[in-house]
Formats: sequence, structure tokens, C-alpha cells
Amino acid sequence: MTEVESTGEMQVQAEAAEEAASDMQTLLEEHADYSLPRPGDIREGRIIQVSQEGALVDIGFKREAFVSREDLQQMRRAKMMEISVGDDVPVLVLRAQDSEGYLGVSIYKARLAEDWLEAEKLLETSEVHEAEITGYNRGGLTVQFGRIRGFVPLSHVVGMPRHLSEAERKDRLKRKVGQKIGLRVIEVDRRRRRLIFSQRRAYRAWQKVRRKRLLQELQEGERRSGLVTSITDFGVFVDLGGADGLVHLSELSWGRIDNPSEILRIGDEVDVLVLSVDRDRERIALSLKQLQDDPWTTVDERYAEGDLVEGRVTQVSSIGAFVELEPGIEGLMHVSELVGAPAVVPEEVLQPNDRVLVKVIRIEKGRRRVGLSARRVRRDEWEQWVADKATREAEEAEAAASGAAETTDTHAQAALVEPDIVDEVEDVEDNGYDDDYNDDDYDDYDDDDDYDDD
Repeated sequence: MTEVESTGEMQVQAEAAEEAASDMQTLLEEHADYSLPRPGDIREGRIIQVSQEGALVDIGFKREAFVSREDLQQMRRAKMMEISVGDDVPVLVLRAQDSEGYLGVSIYKARLAEDWLEAEKLLETSEVHEAEITGYNRGGLTVQFGRIRGFVPLSHVVGMPRHLSEAERKDRLKRKVGQKIGLRVIEVDRRRRRLIFSQRRAYRAWQKVRRKRLLQELQEGERRSGLVTSITDFGVFVDLGGADGLVHLSELSWGRIDNPSEILRIGDEVDVLVLSVDRDRERIALSLKQLQDDPWTTVDERYAEGDLVEGRVTQVSSIGAFVELEPGIEGLMHVSELVGAPAVVPEEVLQPNDRVLVKVIRIEKGRRRVGLSARRVRRDEWEQWVADKATREAEEAEAAASGAAETTDTHAQAALVEPDIVDEVEDVEDNGYDDDYNDDDYDDYDDDDDYDDD
């Protein structure tokens, strides 16, 4: 190759390299122009400095962004989490770089924008959202959705029938504060800063969510509180907060219970022990008595052989009669220990619920048995018991007569519990309000002073 040819080839290579470098620079510039943040974009950044003037944020473009002091003050007023050096935060780009080369950004607005986007997503999908009630006013309930305050109009609150008086409505709303409820988003208006929820439209789906969650959480041997929702001949159903469990008749008390309504009413709050959880069949077995002391463990501290005890006949058969000495402690009075034995027939001289005076003749704590006798009660002991019983019954009759009015009032108040429980369910279908709502429902959206939180 001649020197001229060699020089020409080198020039061609140099031009090609220069052209390639130029193309690469163009691509880099185009990529940089494409990815540079624009006003309105939300980007992730890392706090690199916090001062009285504001905060510097590295957003990954070989340049820094600046968060103003006013923006940080807005965050504090809104009770947003404080920032520190090293924190990763979302920022909303407000403007292009200033004279010092910083991009103007806002953490406060970025966090709000994220919440509005999430609210719009929930509106589109109709997904149920769990929220805690933070307040109330004349128009309904307020809830916190991230950094945004949402509103549940009165017509979309479960358990608020129209016939309630102003005082009753206020009391019900006040009692709901602090509760967690399921909601569906029914309106998102960023311009008017209005986020509206409905509890009624989410109620059934929320019940299913709560039931599923509770069945997964419950553990055998766990203690829980709940409300009595139904009473049957075979037991009591208790709502544990999303699912009902059954307290069978045999688990209500250590004593003999013929009718559960003797000791419980619908609406009563009770503590129960979880006996078993069948997640496949969605059944929960509960117990009241397992949380009470077993009277048999201390039976020998209260009774001794030779003691005279008054008891109630619970069952009569050919072998004798069972007598309840106290709830949970029953003893057998064998037919041979009846007065007049062996000539008497138990069914002819005793009936269930008869009160009798018996003598303890045997205690078998380990076998949970007590032997009783009426035949061994002396005549003078029996006569004294009859006299004391007559005096006691007279005093009880007098006390019952004087307290009749008070008892009637107490029963009337207790009876009010059932309609309230029923309202919570029936109002899902019809609470007396139209299903739609108008501006009157939330005119007081931003006014928490309509009701004084006294």
C-alpha cells in the first residue's frame, strides 16, 4: 500500500469514528431529553440534605431538586411523616430548574397525588377499602384515606334509619368513631377535593372479608369478646367481629341450663373461649363456662360430710333424684335415701324444681360425685328449715313487690337492644334513605363543629 493510500484510509477511519461519536452523543441527548422530568411528573428521590430553607433531593439525573420550606410546613400541618437524610420519597415536579440549577419539587403534593390516584383506582375497580372512622358531623362520617380526608354521607352509613331523632342520630354517629369499617369509593373529584365513600354498598362484601379474615386469625384456646346475636334451644350465637360462633347449651355454664334466655339476651357483650375452628365448614365452637372457675375443683372447701344443704331437684328417675346444690354441683339422692324408703317411689314424692333439705353423706371430688340423703335429716333440723324458708319467702315477696317498677324499666331498656342489632342488618337493604345522595348529605363535609364532640 502506498503512503497516499494509507493516509486516505486513515482519514476515512477518523471520519467514521467522528460520525459514530456524533451519533452516540445525539442518542444520549435524545434519551436525556426524553427522560428529563417535566412539571406534573412524580418521581422517586432520596433526601440528601435538610435545612431551615428546605430540603435537597437527588432524583437521579445528575442534578438536584429543591423542596421549599413552605412545602415541609404543609407536610407538618397535614401530620405527614417527617423526612430525614437518606429517606426515599416521592416528589412532584413543579417547575424546571431555577437560576441555581435546582428543579422545584413538592413532597406534600406528591403524597396527595398518590392518594388521589389510589382513590381513582378503587373507584374504577369497586374494591372494598377498610378505613377507620375519625369523626362525624351533621351530614355523616369522616374517614382518613392516606393524606386525604374522605366522607361517608349519612344516607350511606349502615344502621342510621331516618326515624331517629337528632339526639339519637348524634349518639350513634359518635359511638362509631374509632371503628374500622368497609367502604366503596363512589365519587372522586380532585378539583373540588371531594372523596366520597359508601358503607352500605360495601357491607355484604365487607362481611365476607371480615369472616374470612377472622377464620384465618382465630386460634383454639384464644379468648375473645363478642355480641350475642341469636338465642336458640341448643345454644347461643356470638358475633366475634365478622363471624358467628356457637356456644352450645352444655358450654354456657357449669350449672344446668334449660333455656339459654335465662342467662343471656340478644345484644349482650360476652367473653368466650374458642374451643375449635373448622375453616372448611366455617364453624366456630365457643364456650362461656371454660372461662369460669370449675366449682368441682374446690367442692371440698365448701361442703363436708354431715353438712345440711338446701338444693333444687333437677331430675327424678327410678334410681332416685339429682339435686343441684349450686350451679355446676349436682349430687345424687339415691332412692334408698328418700324419706320413707324403701316403700316410696321417687316420681311420686319429688318433682323437678322442688326445693329440698338434704344431708351430705359422701364427697368424691375426683369422680365429681356427691352423695345426698333426705332420710338422715333429723325432724328438728327439717322443722327449723321449713320455718326459715317461710320467713325468707315472705321477705323475698315484699322485696319483689317494692322493686317491680324498677324491674319493669330495666327490662324495657334491655328490650331496646334487639331492634338496634336488627337495624344494622336490615338497613343494608333499606335504611329509609334514598340510595342516591345529594349535596345536602355532605354540605358539612369540611365542618366538624356541627356536633360538639363532648
